[in-house]
Amino acid sequence: MMGKKTIDALVDGGKASAGPPLGPALGQLKVNVKAVIDAINEKTKVFAGMKVPVKVIVDDETKEFEIEVGTPPVSQLIKNELKIEKLSQQSGKDFVGNLSIEQVVKIAKMKREGMLVNSLKSAVKSVIGTCVSVGVMVEGKNPKEVIKEIDEGKYDEIIKE
Repeated sequence: MMGKKTIDALVDGGKASAGPPLGPALGQLKVNVKAVIDAINEKTKVFAGMKVPVKVIVDDETKEFEIEVGTPPVSQLIKNELKIEKLSQQSGKDFVGNLSIEQVVKIAKMKREGMLVNSLKSAVKSVIGTCVSVGVMVEGKNPKEVIKEIDEGKYDEIIKE
């Protein structure tokens, strides 16, 4: 029975290689390993410096492949955006960084596909909700305050579909 085979792997954003775990698994499926790795790196380069879940789906017969890229958790994207090692363990008391609303929008756009939201504004508020729990200010303010401002329409110019 011919069909599709799926390989799940966790790769460094933009730096997948033909070494294990991907190379050997792809080699067994007799696909062009370099083409697959290049495609993964192209799709994951926006997540440089982070671990990214990827799924490679290979058609046994045609050897054609498709790549589905997951996204790192929002907390990881926040950490990466701030270029810090650790997030706060004490939300609301200990702030470890500050994101601009533009940075929040950037993260929301990266994560939006995987979120159960119906608008960019909802995705942005979800990211800010994570900021609350990991001790990151937004626009130099308590993130809860920024959520109120978003509801009031203050950032509508920046949060555009």
